[in-house]
Amino acid sequence: MAIPGFQSLMLPLLRIATDKEVHLFRDAVETIAHEIGLSEADRQEMLPSGGAPLFYNRLAWAKTHLKMAGLLELPQRGAFRITHNGIELMSKEPSHIDLGVLRQFPMYLLARAGEQSPGEIDASGIQAVQVVESTPEEAIEQAHHLLRRELAGEVLASIMRCSSVFFERLIVQLMIKMGYGGSRDEAGKAVGRSGDGGIDGIINEDRLGLDAIYLQAKRWEGVVGRPEIMRFVGALAGQRATKGVFITTSRFTQEAKEYASNSQYKVVLMDGERLADLMIELDLGVSVAATYQLKRIDSDFFSED
Repeated sequence: MAIPGFQSLMLPLLRIATDKEVHLFRDAVETIAHEIGLSEADRQEMLPSGGAPLFYNRLAWAKTHLKMAGLLELPQRGAFRITHNGIELMSKEPSHIDLGVLRQFPMYLLARAGEQSPGEIDASGIQAVQVVESTPEEAIEQAHHLLRRELAGEVLASIMRCSSVFFERLIVQLMIKMGYGGSRDEAGKAVGRSGDGGIDGIINEDRLGLDAIYLQAKRWEGVVGRPEIMRFVGALAGQRATKGVFITTSRFTQEAKEYASNSQYKVVLMDGERLADLMIELDLGVSVAATYQLKRIDSDFFSED
């Protein structure tokens, strides 16, 4: 099943605390996951960054918003307890708790003061309730993913505007960034041997030159099919090589992928999406425009034990 949004988790979390006891948050995670029928795979699903399980993150933000509204308190690290306001709200047997419900509490409005944009106010001046299911961390990661996809598109478009010679040199630079070749001098030698039997570049697999990787670089807009991979494998055989990387700005057909994976040679296929991702990851052809740090409270610092 799909993991519920953090607003949907507010009522189950507050319901656990109606006994007025102190509850450990980690126990609540397991209890609610079982109540709503989350599978083990659902529980293990991570945020895109891999920083935390998605369900844990959403439940943690549900707890944060309930605390902001004064419905929960945090008596000790990793624990929570219901407040008088929380008990009063639960006595009304609400069918749901979301941001609209929380905005009825002055503490919540005070905590969120200054966050609303003009677009959230309707013509009558009444605060509109937006349907928000993503946590702030998810929103940041979603925006980052969108910006990265746009940048990848710009990277590929820039490559297509450059010459074939530039592209071949770029591929060798990328291989060096990934730890192959050892130096730019070795890369220059590799480029100098381009065009040899359908091979666009040769680079050492390690600094000692114990083995070589043969490169084929194609700036294509159409898909690369099985015949092109067969010719590349033939070129490897002609060079008595065992390893090759075929890089394209487009993509590969399923037949091409299957032929490469079943070949007696070690052939790696790198399509345009993977190429752009690696260039961004290794800062090749891109530069950092801005850096944002996500910080959390250091509970150990404030511990008086």
